[in-house]
Amino acid sequence: MERFNRTVLDEFLRPAFRKEFYESVKALQKDMDRWLRHYNYERPHQGYRNMGKRPFDTVKKFIKMSPKKVD
Repeated sequence: MERFNRTVLDEFLRPAFRKEFYESVKALQKDMDRWLRHYNYERPHQGYRNMGKRPFDTVKKFIKMSPKKVD
């Protein structure tokens, strides 16, 4: 979790606050939602366990491997 917090700070918050003066939390949230979409669906991750995969790829793989529940 600490690594993710640092990534948010370094890759989103610091650059965003250098470029933009946010008048509201809603405006900041809109930009953060856009960044999170990029982070989860487009940006390749460099960790040794990720091997360049995006977080979405990892979740998709886990869902496919999980046994399906029957109610």
